[in-house]
Amino acid sequence: MSSEELAVEVKDLVKRYGRTLALNKLSLEIKANETFALLGPNGAGKTTLIHILCTILRPDSGTAKVGGHDVLRHPLRARRALGVIFQEPSLDARLTVQENLDFHGLVYNVPASVRRKRIPELLELVDLSDWRSKLVGSLSAGMKRRIEIARALIHDSKVIILDEPTVGLDAQSRENIWEYLRQLKATRGFTLIVTTHYIEEVDEADRVCIVDHGSVLANDSPDALRAEFGREIVRVTPHDADSAAAITSKFPEATSEPDGQIAIVGVGGEVMATLLRELGPQIKHVSYDRPSLESVFLSLTGREIRDAPGGTAKPLAAARQ
Repeated sequence: MSSEELAVEVKDLVKRYGRTLALNKLSLEIKANETFALLGPNGAGKTTLIHILCTILRPDSGTAKVGGHDVLRHPLRARRALGVIFQEPSLDARLTVQENLDFHGLVYNVPASVRRKRIPELLELVDLSDWRSKLVGSLSAGMKRRIEIARALIHDSKVIILDEPTVGLDAQSRENIWEYLRQLKATRGFTLIVTTHYIEEVDEADRVCIVDHGSVLANDSPDALRAEFGREIVRVTPHDADSAAAITSKFPEATSEPDGQIAIVGVGGEVMATLLRELGPQIKHVSYDRPSLESVFLSLTGREIRDAPGGTAKPLAAARQ
């Protein structure tokens, strides 16, 4: 693939924090105008990679390019190609919606005539035209996220990075944010890179890249990943701690989930038959999930995507074979 067709090129990136290896010769390519989802457990290296692409961190070795610009040799050019929405809000609550967008355009040397035309267009796209004179501090979390998305597009950014864009939002607000992003992408045409802990949000992505321990485990379309790595998952709610111990003894590859359920990856019918035949009295409830991106993630990492760092979930080695 030629460099002109790539929005991001990463090759053999290495980054250490003391003895901790955050990125382990990580390489990937992201095409122009595609939606690219980056998934991984906490501590997998996602944020480190994003910070290197944003020129916030320097890698120990390897190269990274954004919009064809090397982030080490030409950081200012790389930044001009980027629009970034970080997980933590970065708007000035003392300014109005209009002033926040105008100030951002000023920082990026967007001419006043362009700002006057572009800001109303973006506010219309994110359905905030009637709020342009309101102080940002008075708005809801969902509205602030929409402002940050509009702000990221003020300066003709070719690559938009969204680090947990819907964290802390309710389900309706999350869906609204994605609808606005779809509209903006169709209107403006840009590459969208997103990290999220909500796997269902990336089912329509062009490609999903799963990383863990600083390395790429899989990188393909959602359908291809489900076909290659997807597993059927049986979820069991045990009656008590003794029941849970009996179930995990029978299925050593099982993982405990935060809500107290036990997840077992395998052929759903066979697992359920064994459970009901041998452990029926120990079970309060049992359900069955068909292959999904969640099962892909669990199969590859052995962890739930919302696991805390250093979680005790057992790796599903057999699922990788």
